[in-house]
Amino acid sequence: MPAVDDERDGVSIRTDRLEIRPLTLGDAADLTLEANDPRVAANLRDDFPSPYAVDDAHFWIQQQHAALQGLAIVREGRAIGGIGLAPGVGERRFEAELGYWLGVAHWGRGYATEAVAAVCDQAFTTTTLQRLHAVVFDGNPASDRVLEKCGFVLEGLSRRAVFKNGRFLDCRMYARLKG
Repeated sequence: MPAVDDERDGVSIRTDRLEIRPLTLGDAADLTLEANDPRVAANLRDDFPSPYAVDDAHFWIQQQHAALQGLAIVREGRAIGGIGLAPGVGERRFEAELGYWLGVAHWGRGYATEAVAAVCDQAFTTTTLQRLHAVVFDGNPASDRVLEKCGFVLEGLSRRAVFKNGRFLDCRMYARLKG
């Protein structure tokens, strides 16, 4: 299980190679460098801008306040991506949506799997969440593999569910239950 340290502004999770911690304004330059590649935005919702400027990083950082929302994925002191949980409300209050991204230079090294596993374990250990879900757009088999390695199960396919980069894409819904 990853080590967890309480910090003034939230929780910091340490794994073998990463630190997952609340975003700070000091992360803006690193996030801008990592996010300003259209290949990153291609697999994310349209509210993730492309091109990605330092003002976009500042805006995103300032919007993230709650624990396990808007966390930086940090390697060797540099933010290389982001991860977080968007909690459900009302009848979905025991569920959250997982989202994550890494800069292209860090793809294929197992960092996403390490970060997703740590955040999911932390969420199920320290919150009342019973279910986590994630949506993967067509053309992103690496995210399918990350989620499957972390215990997520494919629950369904939504055909032509999103319009991204001028075309309709299918989405796959994955979920992981507590326990």
